[in-house]
Amino acid sequence: SGSMWPKKTKHFHQTDLSMLLECLKFQMKCPELQKQALLTIQSICENREDNVDLLREIGGVAFVYNLFKSSVVHADVKETALFTLGTLAEANVFCKTSLCKKETFADLAGWLTKKDISLTQRRVAVYLLSVLVANNKSGQSLALTSGCMNGLLELFSADILIVVDYDAHTHPLWASVSNGLCGCVNNPQNDAQLICVATFPILKIWLKEALTHLEIFKTICSFIAMTVANNTWCPASCLPLYQRPCRLASVKTVPISHKHIHTDAVWVYNQIVSPNYLLSSAALASDLAQYDIVSKLLLLLASPNLNPEDTLSVLLTLSYCTESSGKTFI
Repeated sequence: SGSMWPKKTKHFHQTDLSMLLECLKFQMKCPELQKQALLTIQSICENREDNVDLLREIGGVAFVYNLFKSSVVHADVKETALFTLGTLAEANVFCKTSLCKKETFADLAGWLTKKDISLTQRRVAVYLLSVLVANNKSGQSLALTSGCMNGLLELFSADILIVVDYDAHTHPLWASVSNGLCGCVNNPQNDAQLICVATFPILKIWLKEALTHLEIFKTICSFIAMTVANNTWCPASCLPLYQRPCRLASVKTVPISHKHIHTDAVWVYNQIVSPNYLLSSAALASDLAQYDIVSKLLLLLASPNLNPEDTLSVLLTLSYCTESSGKTFI
């Protein structure tokens, strides 16, 4: 039972981690015990940089990675090991750096493209990849050269039914893949944006189908925003993608008064009418002006129910409109 494992404490001792590591090593014929040990390690190291350091010192991170790589361990153990690695890398930058190597990304690319693994296994692989590329130029470059980007884009583009019909079972994987792609192209922005632009014809179709599912709509908008941010390959040819969201924002804000505020509309404006979408293009700003963006933003700003953080976003958006287009929106 779970009671046999050390309890999570503020100061976890190296001897306790050593005991868990020994269990992993000597219980190879008992996948359930290995899985419990991994989950315990994951729990005590989550958001605890010092505990991850202790685990690294005794070779625990390397052993967990080897479990994931092993051809003899149970599939559930490999999946749990991968999830544990993601938690460790997220909690400790040194652990993240040690995992950012060609071998790791090659293994993840293999998992992303395998045909005989479960949705959960794919999602766990995407989770670790997302952690490794987040705000990490080296990780982003490895994702591009290892084939991970291609694997993500295949998963992202192939599952149109997830968007159209909203399959509650498969949608979490699609959302995770989208978030992973956003991590691959943003902070810093990089050449992977050019590859992501190839998905825009599909996204144009999806935007027509996703209006009844706001979460899907938001995910698509976030992906587009990350792809076009400071991207010189995305001029006004991307306008068909922006018109539908802007039309939606215009419609959603029509009934707004001083007493009522539509937070969804605020979100849409913050995503669509931003420096990412305006792209410092007066031509694009001129096309968007037909949706009466500025007047709707002023309506949002006038509402006493607007949250302070949203007020700042609306003000910034107004400044982007005027900066990008001169008198276009006035």
